[in-house]
Amino acid sequence: MSAELHEGGLASVIGGMRQSRRAFLQTVAAVGGSLVVGFSLDPPAHAARQAKGAPWSANAFIRIAPSGAVTLIVPYVEMGQGAYTSQAQLLAEELDVGLDQVKVEHAPPDTTRYSHPVFRDQVTGGSASLPGSWATMRQAGADTRALLVAAACKRWNAQPSECRTEHGEVIHAGTGKRLGYGELVALAATLPAPAAKAPLKAPADYKLVGHSVKRVDTPAKVNGTAKFGIDALPEGVRFAAVRATPVFGGRVAGVDQAPALAVRGVRQLVVLDDLVAVIADHSWAARKGLAALDIRWNEGANAKVDTAMLVAQCDAALERDGAVAVKVGDAVGARAAKTYEATFRQPMLAHATMEPMNCTAHVTRERCEVWVGCQVLARAQKLAAEASGLPLEKVIVHNHLLGGGFGRRLEADYVHQAVRIAKNVDAPVKVIWSREEDIQQDYFRYHNHSRVWVGTDRTGMPVSFRHRVVGPAIMATFLPIFFKDGVDFDAVNGAAGPYDFPNALVDFVRQEPPEGLHVGNWRGVGHTRNVFVVESVIDDLAQRAKIDPVEYRRRLLGKSPRSLAVLELAAEKAGWGRRLERGQGLGMSLQDGFGSFLATVAQVRVAPDGAVKVERVVCAVDCGVAVNPDIVKAQLMSGVVYGLSAVLYGKVTVANGRVVESNFDTYPVLRMRETPPVEVFIVPSTADPGGIGEPGTSGIFPAVTNAIFHATGKRIFDLPIDTALLKGGRHES
Repeated sequence: MSAELHEGGLASVIGGMRQSRRAFLQTVAAVGGSLVVGFSLDPPAHAARQAKGAPWSANAFIRIAPSGAVTLIVPYVEMGQGAYTSQAQLLAEELDVGLDQVKVEHAPPDTTRYSHPVFRDQVTGGSASLPGSWATMRQAGADTRALLVAAACKRWNAQPSECRTEHGEVIHAGTGKRLGYGELVALAATLPAPAAKAPLKAPADYKLVGHSVKRVDTPAKVNGTAKFGIDALPEGVRFAAVRATPVFGGRVAGVDQAPALAVRGVRQLVVLDDLVAVIADHSWAARKGLAALDIRWNEGANAKVDTAMLVAQCDAALERDGAVAVKVGDAVGARAAKTYEATFRQPMLAHATMEPMNCTAHVTRERCEVWVGCQVLARAQKLAAEASGLPLEKVIVHNHLLGGGFGRRLEADYVHQAVRIAKNVDAPVKVIWSREEDIQQDYFRYHNHSRVWVGTDRTGMPVSFRHRVVGPAIMATFLPIFFKDGVDFDAVNGAAGPYDFPNALVDFVRQEPPEGLHVGNWRGVGHTRNVFVVESVIDDLAQRAKIDPVEYRRRLLGKSPRSLAVLELAAEKAGWGRRLERGQGLGMSLQDGFGSFLATVAQVRVAPDGAVKVERVVCAVDCGVAVNPDIVKAQLMSGVVYGLSAVLYGKVTVANGRVVESNFDTYPVLRMRETPPVEVFIVPSTADPGGIGEPGTSGIFPAVTNAIFHATGKRIFDLPIDTALLKGGRHES
């Protein structure tokens, strides 16, 4: 498992799966007059369960109503990344229906049925939803179409070879007779599932896959009928404003409730060991009541913790040998003409989702009901059960659209907190965390430090590459299958880059934050840390060897034609090598990850006072089959914007055990006026799809910092960019 995960990432595991016919598609039934076909998005896991005597169960369903309407029920959630549309495209393509005929619904929480084939948990993340269903979703569509054709043939006494399908109808070629899928559901439900796989379409015959079709979730978002977690309003709902202990690990010491209770509309206070919640008839009264309180805190052991202390701990960890994650040849003993060493420091980052964190909960003696947008539904249900004290089967979770996840909604702590509060209120309670609470109580991307040693030959090309990664082992608790022998495979993902180093060594030194300071996944995960480091080093080595950065990378890509293709395309489209104005620079970055290959070029201008303006970004990507090219482009643009916020501004600091930043005035995000044009070019590919939601974020970090070097001659090793260090920089052509 370990080699698969840290060398090939998710794509290698997904690509290694083979479907078992016996475990793929078996459930065919008539439910409420509709045809329901159940199938498995994870055939190996289902086959393994059957081998142990467990009954077969589906984890995705196609429901076709007598009207012909098709509903696809999948375990993935929609958080703006286009999951609903891409899944619907795969099904509709092979089922031969229009995308307008398909409605997508998320599955309920259930890890025994809806676990992702790689994560082995009910998770939407890791850019893995589309790669995880590419083969199975299309096959389910094709098999269901074959079942409907069989039903039509039974009605007509015909052979399948005499029939074709089109836009939800079976058509008999000889007579021109037509039967809509809805007219066939009752008969189809009495037939056995196809004994053999139905053939899939040839790519040349695709009508939907590979085309920029309109997203299925857009109309409801435009007309206001789309329901996000923040829109939940169960009958009798009350509103809560929350303040948790500002010092991580602290506790409530006392509070005078009278000032809050004097506010009109405030009903009660809920005082727990680590937080105070004001419950009111509407959110303004709740927030006003909270503002009136003077809460006394027992600050605990972390009251003197600050950023300098956390950074010093990570620096000290760089001096320790770590657990070996990647080993090729002998990177320590390889003889070199010259040696290179660099240390990189990256700060804590918050998620700052656009939809504020929220959860609505209602707890009675009989059951707990939750309305939320969450990337980990089953975990949300489990934590709600834990907080309410009720058994799992008494907890109902209504999942909604997510207004941004970025990894924040991979944690379900907010569900747990909302249920703890609601348990003390005789009504449904809607908790909306203020932006200040959201940022200061986040599950942060923690400090990550790296040290790189490179041995080069007389021409400046690497003969050895060593990378020590320091950071927390988030996977040890979040997804333990990604943690083995002391290595967090997410933390070291991308740490050796896409290059053919003859000798390479990556080791991981685990450095956890103080207890009570929560850390978690952040969009782009390991790649956002390691692509910046590796690509900065490669650019620095190229400059020292007096070799063009693109040419330098080209010489290191002997076994990676897909990486080479995106490198060449990005360079061409960005006009690499052209003469620039004084203060301008172009920066390149290259990566492979999530099953995709990406080159990013940033054009940057640095003013004499050090101010940085990103003028243009060019991305070239090979993501395998681009199921929906428009979504691919949108995701890369989104990732670039998210990453630019971090590289230019992103930094969470701690003083006296408290997070200092509190809102967008102190934790800025990129504004529209600062956003550069982002051009995306897709390399045509017949490979299975890779993930695309996260690579854009990690690619922009070193593209910008490398461009700054070529504009000023000043190399950036610590983030975010300190513009004071760039004052009076020179132009580097």
